[in-house]
Amino acid sequence: MEKLNLLVVDDEPGIRSGVSRILENYTVSYPFMDEDIGFNVTVAETGEEALDILKSQPMDIVLLDNKLPGIQGIDVLEYINKENMDLVVVMITSYASLELAVKATRQGAYDFVPKPFTPKELRASIETITKQRFLRKMTQKLNVEGRQVRFQFLSVLSHELKSPLNAVEGYLNMIKEKKFGNQVDEYADMIERSLQRIQGMRNLIMDMLDFTRIESGKKKRKIEKINLCEITQQCIDAFQPLSIQKDVDVYLNCSEKIAIDADQQEMEIILNNLISNAIKYNKHGGRVDINLRRENRTVILSVEDTGIGMKEEDTKNLFEDFMRIKSEHTKNISGSGLGLSIVKKLVGLYDATIEVESQPDEGSCFTIIFKNTDS
Repeated sequence: MEKLNLLVVDDEPGIRSGVSRILENYTVSYPFMDEDIGFNVTVAETGEEALDILKSQPMDIVLLDNKLPGIQGIDVLEYINKENMDLVVVMITSYASLELAVKATRQGAYDFVPKPFTPKELRASIETITKQRFLRKMTQKLNVEGRQVRFQFLSVLSHELKSPLNAVEGYLNMIKEKKFGNQVDEYADMIERSLQRIQGMRNLIMDMLDFTRIESGKKKRKIEKINLCEITQQCIDAFQPLSIQKDVDVYLNCSEKIAIDADQQEMEIILNNLISNAIKYNKHGGRVDINLRRENRTVILSVEDTGIGMKEEDTKNLFEDFMRIKSEHTKNISGSGLGLSIVKKLVGLYDATIEVESQPDEGSCFTIIFKNTDS
């Protein structure tokens, strides 16, 4: 079993022993990993002791308290950045010093965990970090170990396709053997479920193709002036069957023609992902409001829904590759975990920004801001 080296830097003995105890026998697994990943935990109670450890042995993850006797946690973080250490820093902070923790994340810390934290909260944070490091490591190896990494990458695809293929095959065999009689109506539910599974597989394959084209930099772009309102309406029309099925009303608010220089296919990918998510993760009888407006040379696109929403901590890594939020509400909703990652990458090509605001059980709003556009 592979093990990551994790350093806990905190002057409170309870925190050091608590983290050691929580992670002692904890492992992270991924369906396409060769083996589970565990943790070797080392502790330090001062910043000076932490620096000595960092100088003498490699670390993968550092849980770093803000306030320490002697040099502060922020000083340790600066040393890590100065030395370009390949590790992930998570700040441990009291609620009273959240502002400093936010500052630390801006200076290179991956995230922060407020005190007091539960074992579940700590494990969730460590699991996310471990998976992201694995995916980043896999990407970094692409040029060096191309054949093996491509095999692993394809294993993700095969793993995600296996279940729906088995389900469709099972349904077809039941229909072939006429398990429920000779009337077609008796198999309507099986046929509908099979079609849903096939659509999910198609979406996954398209997401993977978009992802690899963007990552490789080989996607051909055709930048031209396009009518964003018109393209948005076309995307809404394409999802009308899904919106009818979910009983979700979709409204477009675009009072003027908004033209921007962009690749039409890229805009369609962005809009398709945001609109489909707003419908899929909505409530029965809900609505989606898509607003497009221009403010001088800035174009603002927002997609707002009345759906299941998300917790604040879930939004932090929402745009990472293969990121899917798992909850009671999402377990039956198919997806590759690549859609919003692709959106983020495409938005970046336009030097634009994307933000998300969400409240559990109330809905989410994704906003993209395109700056320096011509009217």
